[in-house]
Amino acid sequence: MDKEKLVVLTGAGISAESGITTFRDSGGLWEGFDVMEVASIEGWYQDPEKVLDFYNARRRHLKEAQPNEGHKALVELEKSYEVVIITQNVDDLHERAGSQRVIHLHGELTKARPDNSDEPIWNIGYRDIHLGDCDEKGRQLRPHIVWFGEMVPMMELAALEVATCRKLLIIGTSLVVYPAAGLVDLAPEHAPVYVIDPVVPEYRFPSNVHFVHESAAKGTPKVVKELLENA
Repeated sequence: MDKEKLVVLTGAGISAESGITTFRDSGGLWEGFDVMEVASIEGWYQDPEKVLDFYNARRRHLKEAQPNEGHKALVELEKSYEVVIITQNVDDLHERAGSQRVIHLHGELTKARPDNSDEPIWNIGYRDIHLGDCDEKGRQLRPHIVWFGEMVPMMELAALEVATCRKLLIIGTSLVVYPAAGLVDLAPEHAPVYVIDPVVPEYRFPSNVHFVHESAAKGTPKVVKELLENA
């Protein structure tokens, strides 16, 4: 028998408990940097060395971080559901926890690509990128991150997954960043929606929504247990 498709939409909240910082908690500052200086295409062209240094530091920090109980619980869902994780995060904690299918809307910190090109994409792990690191065509390497001012190439695939899900689980996202926030509206009317977050997002949810007012690491295992029991 085919498994029900369960789509999980995750944001910064699920990785915060692993020590991954988020700029949305600090008034537009991220580790002391103005977000638009280090997370926009304009910032990249204005000072690429600053942007590279910033993401090199994020990559080194990520190497030391570990998946938390929220990440690990989602892997258990794969026993009974066809699970697709759509994440706004650029870390690799879902994959390191063991999740098999992860769509990264905003790119991946452990990958690089040439400037002014969507491909090829290289897996660089946790290594630094320096100014002057170029591909065979002489193009400067840049983080494989979707910055403000750039298109979100995985959005179409993500929209298709949400539109065909049977259940939707939303964890640790404020649902204020578009176009990602608009994915919720694409869920089928009959699909129950579960929201795990200490703070209820200011979002117009459908009537069949279940709120769990806890952190990702505490709330996700509880919801996963319930979903597995009812599968």
